[in-house]
Amino acid sequence: PLVEKNGFISNLNPKYTFNTFVVGNSNRFAHAACYAVGEAPARAYNPLFIYGGVGLGKTHLMQAIAHRIIENRPSYSVVYVSSEQFTNEIISAIRDDSTPSFRNKYRNVDVLLIDDIQFLAGKERTQEEFFHTFNTLYENNKQVVISSDRPPKNIPTLEDRLRSRFEWGLITDIQIPDLETRIAILRKKASNDGLNIPLEVLDYIADNIDSNIRELEGALVRLVAFATINNQPLSMETACEALKDIMPPPVSKIITIECIQKEVCKHYGITQNELLSKKRNKQLVYPRHIAMYLCRKLTDASFPLIGDQFGGRDHTTVMHGVDKIEKESIGNHSLASALEKISKQLDPRSVL
Repeated sequence: PLVEKNGFISNLNPKYTFNTFVVGNSNRFAHAACYAVGEAPARAYNPLFIYGGVGLGKTHLMQAIAHRIIENRPSYSVVYVSSEQFTNEIISAIRDDSTPSFRNKYRNVDVLLIDDIQFLAGKERTQEEFFHTFNTLYENNKQVVISSDRPPKNIPTLEDRLRSRFEWGLITDIQIPDLETRIAILRKKASNDGLNIPLEVLDYIADNIDSNIRELEGALVRLVAFATINNQPLSMETACEALKDIMPPPVSKIITIECIQKEVCKHYGITQNELLSKKRNKQLVYPRHIAMYLCRKLTDASFPLIGDQFGGRDHTTVMHGVDKIEKESIGNHSLASALEKISKQLDPRSVL
């Protein structure tokens, strides 16, 4: 909703706050810089220049800065504007002969946040006005935050004097989120919307949509809408049906003996050399039998092949180990839980 604030119309999205922003390796530095500016405008990084691809969270962070400053400093005049809106206002001011009014509006704020600055490229009059606006604000110790889809040096037909101004402060980028961050983003959105969605469904979406956050959240919205309209559960089957136009069907990962050995070693805190060694102490024999059991259950490998891959052991040794774990897992909750956990780490869709 539009909010009247200190004579300005603010088009801030109420959802774009620091509390709703998911921090990961791809955006940690940018988030920290923006948070610092939100807490101490014009004292942390000025100007702050954020760049990154479409849908990675630049606008979210910029508006989070605005929200935080308005919350902490109600007397501050904070203006968030797109470069398109800034340009349109200049055109209107020139047409209506109201340039002084335009300048008065933008040169007397405490904080100016301008989004997608790359669209000023090639617009000489707009760049001229922004240059003088920037100088006035900077000289008066007012905060300026700028975003773009690329760093200043890569914006074509951007005047050198503007480029150099942008480089006075801090330049930080936002990268494409890694898998863990994508899953965290989906979990946070699901939680905020009061939805209980199986982790395997979130994994499936995050695994297949890695370009930007907007598409990631869009897939989740599409799934929820599909499930609601068709009165279906938020299951893997529903996800495959709802998202078949934009995502490939899930395929089981190829699980190899080596993959299983590595995962078992990771789970029990031993090395692969120890697992495959001739040592027979309990701390090694137990994980070794578990690994053999999982190799038998999750791959097509024969007993002789498994034995060969476990330090050249005889196939009867493998058979004994598999049989031992098979029997123990029936009444041993701890073992059954470990087997389930390791198999899910190998492939969320695997079933023992």
